Amino acid sequence: MKVMIRRSPETGLSIYVPKKDLEEPIVETEHETLWGGWIKIANGWVLELPQMAADTRLPITINARKRGGEGDE
Repeated sequence: MKVMIRRSPETGLSIYVPKKDLEEPIVETEHETLWGGWIKIANGWVLELPQMAADTRLPITINARKRGGEGDE
């Protein structure tokens, strides 16, 4: 699914999912550099992010894959 990741001074890293009109803060990451692992957002979703350079600039729109059994990608 297409998602936008951005950084804001108030909330830190957050993710926006246009298909669901959902914006949530990122609460946990597998890697400090963010890319190439999973992230967990405040609503409990776990998303797999693509491998990208550690210095990739934000905001950015990417394809992420949702982990879990809900199947609404």
